[in-house]
Amino acid sequence: MSGLFGSSSAATTANSLGDLTKDIALNSPPEDSIADLSFSPVSNHLAVASWDNKVRIYEINAQGGEGKAAFDHQGPVLSCHWSSDGKKVVAAGADKAARLLDLGSGQTSAATQVAAHDQPIRSVRFFTPANSNAEMVVTGSWDKTIKYWDLRQSTAVATVQCQERVYTMDVAKNLLVVGTADRYINVINLGDPSKIYKTIQSPLKWQTRVISCFPDASGFAVGSIEGRCAIQYVEEKDARQASSKTNSSSPMLTINPSSNFSFKCHRDPPQNNMTNVYSVNAISFHPVHGTFSTAGSDGTFHFWDGVAKHRLKGYPTVGGTISATAFNQDGSIFAYAVSYDWSKGYASNNPQYPNKIMMHPVTPEECKPRPSTKKR
Repeated sequence: MSGLFGSSSAATTANSLGDLTKDIALNSPPEDSIADLSFSPVSNHLAVASWDNKVRIYEINAQGGEGKAAFDHQGPVLSCHWSSDGKKVVAAGADKAARLLDLGSGQTSAATQVAAHDQPIRSVRFFTPANSNAEMVVTGSWDKTIKYWDLRQSTAVATVQCQERVYTMDVAKNLLVVGTADRYINVINLGDPSKIYKTIQSPLKWQTRVISCFPDASGFAVGSIEGRCAIQYVEEKDARQASSKTNSSSPMLTINPSSNFSFKCHRDPPQNNMTNVYSVNAISFHPVHGTFSTAGSDGTFHFWDGVAKHRLKGYPTVGGTISATAFNQDGSIFAYAVSYDWSKGYASNNPQYPNKIMMHPVTPEECKPRPSTKKR
């Protein structure tokens, strides 16, 4: 299926038009473009990675939040992520390094380098290996590799060669999905992390911008530079049943093409046989309902019900490109960064361009799935 959720006039109706009037700006935002946002999984603390070489950690409150900690990189920071216990933040970027701040130790600025690549690191994630309680870190780099890091060791535990530069990466439970240049998408079962389980070409025709895994690890969403989003499902099957030739008992991941679909978003209505299309910069899943958001360089964000294939809410433009988004742990806050995303090159950036982080209070009706209309 390929099409636009709802009708082209859906966003203009009172029922599906979202309200931005209660959104609150974060106090003391970064001084340069914002590359990534990550909420703690256990509290309302937000980590922010930015092009001013810093990672900032804020405690979010009704007044807009206050800074609690920060640490420096030696170049623009492109990605950040929290550990599952909310005590550590890892970040990575153009200085070819990943650095970790252990908030549980009382540190608020002294980060430790935990990973290194030959080229800038585009994405970093915590994950917990199968049969282990010790979290590890995975990094994806423009040097065309992903590397796994045991935080008790100074060298990578394993390195996986990719086809091209890593542009985006996400983890959920046993699922790791890596998007590279030339539209390759690598699906990795973290039960067997040193091997690429399956490689597919992106179902979207243009460059991959973002990949985000479903919270239940049953699939992932892909966003491209051409105002499209694709939903891809994966299934776990017992390897002993899937093949009599394997000795592995860990689940195997299989792509389920029958449920996959793509749709248009973040594009202007056609005029004179021309359509302006915009990059899909961020996709975030609601932690409770499993619905998701898309945000783009057109300065809008939308909430979608992927199961019902329906747009729940579309929001007016926020006055600048949206470069990153994140839901908090219970889905009651949706954070979005308004800052230049370089989609129109250096010439379109200027000191007057907005650079802020907004907190959108989420009401249940904005993100709840639509009730099924199918007859039982």
